[in-house]
Amino acid sequence: MVIQPSSKTLFKFDVITVDLHGEVCARTPQQISGWVEPLSETVALELVEIPAGEFWMGAPSSEEGWSATQAPPHRVCILKFAIARMPITQAQWAAVAALPKVQLRLEPEPGNWQIADHPVEQISWSEAVEFCDRLTALTQRLYRLPSEAEWEYACRAGTTTPFHFGPTISTDLANYSGIDWEYQGKVCSHGSYGQGKLGSDRRETTPAGSFQAANAFGLLDMHGNVREWCADVWHPDYTDAPTNGSAWLDAGQPNRRVVRGGSWNGGPRACRSAARAYADPERGMYDLGFRVVCEVRD
Repeated sequence: MVIQPSSKTLFKFDVITVDLHGEVCARTPQQISGWVEPLSETVALELVEIPAGEFWMGAPSSEEGWSATQAPPHRVCILKFAIARMPITQAQWAAVAALPKVQLRLEPEPGNWQIADHPVEQISWSEAVEFCDRLTALTQRLYRLPSEAEWEYACRAGTTTPFHFGPTISTDLANYSGIDWEYQGKVCSHGSYGQGKLGSDRRETTPAGSFQAANAFGLLDMHGNVREWCADVWHPDYTDAPTNGSAWLDAGQPNRRVVRGGSWNGGPRACRSAARAYADPERGMYDLGFRVVCEVRD
């Protein structure tokens, strides 16, 4: 099998902005550099280069859906890195699962929805790390999971609003549960956010990147579809968190790893740029996927 080398490219896309009600009010043409990484003769991975910068990580207590886990907001410096444009798909997973093992065996078809262009799910943190290790061995470039700070910086793409779209979100632009869920007569999960509207509840993944609703870094599906693993162990808040963008691996709760982005199974509050949660690193779940980072050296 002959795999072509990676190729530099310029990704072109429209940055979507919404108004208070979730209606698209602007589509701004944008472009960003990156490359296409071949994984097999027929499957490739798109990555974009994220510029270095600084941002405020976390959320103010006035933001709807805020919790103390997102505090205190703190300034973080981020070095340049590259990240996958979309969550890893079923096809990409299968291609890498066919490569030689580094530490763990990988099931080639782990997900509920065996559709090539849908995000892979049912992936544990340890399996996601094995994927990165195999990709590193294949390409001789260092692939890994994003730090939580890198993930939020990439998601925000310079914005300070709850979503990179703006003040709210719509199921026309992302895959999450857009209906109110009630329990014993009370709404336990809201399907709308702010002055936005209720929407769809698809109850499954959608093709990766299918909404074509990019942020200013050209990234797709940062809100919803599948929750995404980060490298960090779980800490209940940001007290003493690193400010250099590195993964927070000391202290904390190693039996819990950070997940970001929300999913098809949750409401919009869990999809916010600042929202954070955790999961058991050895357990794959129906809405747990990931995307990869590649370290970039100028």
